[in-house]
Amino acid sequence: MNNILIWVWAAAALIFFVAEIFTAGFFLVCFGIGAIAAAILAGLNVDILWQAVAFLGVSTAALVFLRPFASRVGGQTRNPGGIDRVVGKRAVVLKEIDPLLGTGLVRIDREEWRAESVDHMKIPTDAIVEVVSVTGTRVLVKHRSDLVIQ
Repeated sequence: MNNILIWVWAAAALIFFVAEIFTAGFFLVCFGIGAIAAAILAGLNVDILWQAVAFLGVSTAALVFLRPFASRVGGQTRNPGGIDRVVGKRAVVLKEIDPLLGTGLVRIDREEWRAESVDHMKIPTDAIVEVVSVTGTRVLVKHRSDLVIQ
């Protein structure tokens, strides 16, 4: 019986490892590690109950230790060379931002962008705004009277 369990646990580990290729976050690999531990115990003729306990315990321990690593390695990062480069920058309103008319144009550094107000308020020409986010080809801006262009 333990000979069969060795192959069952090994097959489970293989399935978890292959499935991890199609997912992100080092989640399924933890169960694969637990299945390897259970397969080793099956090879040592340990009772199936202890194999299951080892599977759960080692899988849990692997989750505890690998999840912080996965968060550091696979965390969301901004692309400072792409479209995210304008987020947080200050801009000058070139054409009044009016949510009712759907108008608004700002200059960020040397680029002109269509703009919308985050709080859906009018922002007059020559006002200084801060870019909050980018959606498509438009920037969402927030009017801040305390800002100056640097």
